[in-house]
Amino acid sequence: MVNLIIPDKWQQDAVNFLREGCDVVLHAPTGAGKTYVFELLYDSLRGQAVYTVPTRALANDKLAEWRGRGWDIGISTGDVADNLNARVIVATLETQKNRILQGHGPKLLVVDEYQLMADPVRGVNYELAIAMAAPGTQLLLMSGSVGNPQEVVTWLQRIGRRAELVSHPERPVRLDEVMLNDLPVQAPGAVRGYWPRLVGKALLAGLGPILIFAPRRNYAEELAQTLAAALPFEDPLPLSQEQAMLAGEPLAKLLRQRIAYHHSGLSYSVRAGIIEPLAKRGQLRAVIATMGLAAGINFSMRSVLITGTAYQAGNLQLQVRPDELLQMFGRAGRRGLDEAGYALVTPETPRLHEAHPLRLRRAEAMDWPSMLAVMEFAHRRGQDPFRQAIELSQRLYSARKLVLGVEVAYGDPGCPAGAVTDREEAEPPVEPQPFRPCGLLVDGERGRLVRRNESEMQNSRGEWERQPPLEQGALADLWVQTPTGRWRPALTMAASLTGLGFGNLCKIRLDEHRFQYGRELAIASVEPAGWVPVKWLRKVLRERHPLLAARRGWSEEDYLLQVMPVIEKALQGVGVDWRVQGRTVVARFTYGHHPAQGYRDRLGRVLQHPATRRQYPEVCVLCSFRPQCESLELGITPALAWRQLGLIDPQGRPTRRGLLFSFFNHGEGLAIAAALECMDYPVIDIVFDLANLRAGHRFSMEESRVGGRLGWICQQTYQRAELPGYLEMGVPPAYGSGAAEAVRSVVELSLPRHKVINEMVRYGDLERVLTEWRSVLRAIVQAPDLEWDRWRELRQAAGPFVTATQSAASQPLPALLPAQLRRYQARVVSF
Repeated sequence: MVNLIIPDKWQQDAVNFLREGCDVVLHAPTGAGKTYVFELLYDSLRGQAVYTVPTRALANDKLAEWRGRGWDIGISTGDVADNLNARVIVATLETQKNRILQGHGPKLLVVDEYQLMADPVRGVNYELAIAMAAPGTQLLLMSGSVGNPQEVVTWLQRIGRRAELVSHPERPVRLDEVMLNDLPVQAPGAVRGYWPRLVGKALLAGLGPILIFAPRRNYAEELAQTLAAALPFEDPLPLSQEQAMLAGEPLAKLLRQRIAYHHSGLSYSVRAGIIEPLAKRGQLRAVIATMGLAAGINFSMRSVLITGTAYQAGNLQLQVRPDELLQMFGRAGRRGLDEAGYALVTPETPRLHEAHPLRLRRAEAMDWPSMLAVMEFAHRRGQDPFRQAIELSQRLYSARKLVLGVEVAYGDPGCPAGAVTDREEAEPPVEPQPFRPCGLLVDGERGRLVRRNESEMQNSRGEWERQPPLEQGALADLWVQTPTGRWRPALTMAASLTGLGFGNLCKIRLDEHRFQYGRELAIASVEPAGWVPVKWLRKVLRERHPLLAARRGWSEEDYLLQVMPVIEKALQGVGVDWRVQGRTVVARFTYGHHPAQGYRDRLGRVLQHPATRRQYPEVCVLCSFRPQCESLELGITPALAWRQLGLIDPQGRPTRRGLLFSFFNHGEGLAIAAALECMDYPVIDIVFDLANLRAGHRFSMEESRVGGRLGWICQQTYQRAELPGYLEMGVPPAYGSGAAEAVRSVVELSLPRHKVINEMVRYGDLERVLTEWRSVLRAIVQAPDLEWDRWRELRQAAGPFVTATQSAASQPLPALLPAQLRRYQARVVSF
């Protein structure tokens, strides 16, 4: 008997468009049958097809499924590459980027879940791969989470492609919302706890099996344990000895009770070899999965429950987006099994109406490594690297002009560095303007050069010299300029005391040739009882020092000791002498101690308001572009960042560091280049330390996430730069210290893996970091050659760790179920 599946009309339309040579943007809900469109094309493929998926796990699922059909299929996921000349390659998109940039793309490129173009980390790779696909490569973009697919079609048409939209908004299984609190059934009285009682009610109401999404993996495990302990069950699931050993306790105990948790801390073999097959066969009552792993789930269940509105991603807590809710709720309802899927909700949890597609917007960053690769290809062909980069930026998915930071030099004065303007239509290639005498084409670099002029001041001899920083000093040291242009000490001019103290101005002789202005006034009268304060001083004493004011007569010594400080404070001066004129005591006060600020010239004089001038760099003095350069904004544009990081020369040609950077994704090439440039850094240590590049926060424990020798070198080389998507505190964003030590312990020292596991680091984490480490090493081995001994040594040292290992995902999975459970079972297991 042959099962004949007749495609729906929308699937036929998509196939017909593709056979006519068009690109297709396919919009349909999760589970509607988007993949079937590609499967219908297999027999009629005229060249190689590459089917890209978001995760390695999904790639391995497709590999196993299609090989089971007898297809000629290979795989490329970074950590593993097999049968790359096959008719169909299932891959992660990043592995295809270099091939596409070189114009060697496949006949058909399928991008499943193309909404990842908006992802802040991976989006730049998706966008560049689509934008740079060769004319001979057809595109099939598939998603159910994009709210504006027609704009994507318009983008493809704008860059010269024939593209059509095929949209099918209906789900294959209708989705209903169920308020758990309103279910008429009651959980058994022995069931305790909020979630156990609600889940128990749902199972009794025939809504199982249930996929439950939890915010964190510890919470997922705790909820699974709580449900298993609270919900009665009399039909245990038999497990083979191999399955029980692989799952380990307590997961095996949960599986026997038909409950499981599913998160990144589990090994691939446990997730894909035990839990997911059981879930697909309807053998589990409930699976509690983490929200962060939702995109990698490749199975559906009758009902979905989302327990919160936020989830943990690394060391960040993120709010669940509407499109993520749509993807999670989309796992409710099994085609061919359920008449309806159910979104289980409570008043506190996300509701079904909150789940909807989002308007697709590109990630803010550009794909810098790809840009530099294009610039290198242009240089080799004798073309202008910057012009090619500008033309590529105009092909990206954006309704706005994306600024590289060289546009003004290339004839777009209306687009200053850092600005973004509306784009109404595709623009013709820009033409370079006349040569700049400085030889700099990066707009921000010229803007900084012209502002790099030194301010000069005229010193006390009338000579021009560099203007030093403003100096804080005393009025006695300050020099001021007279109307005739002569410099004099400030205190030799009466105007310098304006606003300081009161009393008569007087000249205080410092020596035979020097004097300064001060003030003098009466401070006491000489009476039979002694010295008595004068009238103005008696008022001050009454207000501030009543006890002193009550005293009627003072000796000379006591007056100078106790009253003189009050007088100095009132006059803001310092007494220098006193004399008796008749019966009046007159004192003189200086003001040289008052603070003043000025610029100290090379003769040691502190000048107030010297004449200044700006001295432009010599190349800018007579340059006709100087006004334009002075008007440029100084924000960090991509081109300016490349120059500051040492990735390109002034003409846009990638440097050795820039070439190495272009071989990798994100900021990983920056770290590798910095490590190799440190000549006393042993290459074998670099090999293991590269495990930190994609490790994240889990392995660092209580230490700094950016620690370790590789992190320290990156911070020193890039001065703790913050460049979104590429460097955070000077290291790549996914960097995490501690992973290198774990990998070295397992690989080099053959330490048993359970010795490395702890509360934070699980088997799945260790497996993931080993996979990512080998993926980086594979990228190094397969990268182009460079005329650099250190780079060749690194490639040679990385080779054995790539060729002698095989991805865990490519290993055969264990026997999934005992023989009596291999048959497909559609019944729902009750309590």
